[in-house]
Amino acid sequence: MAPRQVIVTADDFGLSPAVNEAIERSHRDGVLRCASLMVGGAAMRDAVQRARRLPQLRVGLHVVVVDGRPVLPAARVPDLVDRDGRFGVQLLRSGIRFFFVPRVRRQLEAEIRAQFEVFAATGLALDHVNVHKHMHLHPTVLSLILKIGRDFGVRAMRLPYEPIRALRGLHARRLGPLLSAALLMPWNGLLRRRMRRAGIRFNHYVFGLSTTGGMTEDVVLRIVQGLPEGVSEIYFHPAAAACTTGTGRPAFDRREAELWALVSPRVRAALTASGIRMISFSELA
Repeated sequence: MAPRQVIVTADDFGLSPAVNEAIERSHRDGVLRCASLMVGGAAMRDAVQRARRLPQLRVGLHVVVVDGRPVLPAARVPDLVDRDGRFGVQLLRSGIRFFFVPRVRRQLEAEIRAQFEVFAATGLALDHVNVHKHMHLHPTVLSLILKIGRDFGVRAMRLPYEPIRALRGLHARRLGPLLSAALLMPWNGLLRRRMRRAGIRFNHYVFGLSTTGGMTEDVVLRIVQGLPEGVSEIYFHPAAAACTTGTGRPAFDRREAELWALVSPRVRAALTASGIRMISFSELA
């Protein structure tokens, strides 16, 4: 295992101006190195403009196939969207249809390719790819990402494996996060094997999965203190102010606290003192 390295990422870039502002501030004034762009987000153009002003911010594609809007017209993907033109929010139901219904798979492939094309049109270098709600753990979604990604030069992806040993320290006396991690282990194993076969680079561990919406300064300091050897990704969902998901539904209650964690002098000092090297996905060997 390599010496300890960390990739600090923010998801949902392009979701709203409040999210974009938080990502810019976290990069300028904090420890953020990478952001994952939602090309169908309501504030995507604003995100791209900010990214162009921040040449050291590494930007990847945050593919959305559930709980969001497509970039293709709803008429092109009628089996993926509801009457309001939105993807479904029920992950299990969507996953079953992705796997078993051929016309759904064809529409899914067209939508994923369209999202890659929109990202390519921005002119930004593609640092990495991940999928909203970690739907790339689904074998059909993963196959399409790997297939389409070859045409767009994908070299790195997120492995959403949160180590159980670390979870015990973060969630004392809580069985839920441990059970969730155990249930995801076979899918992470499949993802790991398929990425290796495809020549895709990835992190060894991820932190932020079981604490989504709660990446406060104290939580992040505990994560940094316990980072294992190898490459860990710590990911966030920050916002500069109260925001919604774009559908009127409130976003995570503590998005602003995640911004403060990213710009915290204590977090920066802890990373510096630990000797952990901060990198981006494009720097993975």
